[in-house]
Amino acid sequence: MSQNFEKLVQTMEATRVDVEKAEAGNKAACTRVRQAMQDVKNLAQEIRKEMLEVRDAGGTKK
Repeated sequence: MSQNFEKLVQTMEATRVDVEKAEAGNKAACTRVRQAMQDVKNLAQEIRKEMLEVRDAGGTKK
């Protein structure tokens, strides 16, 4: 799998605790979750670009 996809999964897993804290009312955790979601958005865009490159190359990207 792509390195960016692995980063995306790690970011989501690492954010789980902060989401729980944010739902309990921790404002600092809310800030961390929002930053993590921005990172997720950027990683998703990079993955999208990689997949377009794979599609256009007609096979797998190494």
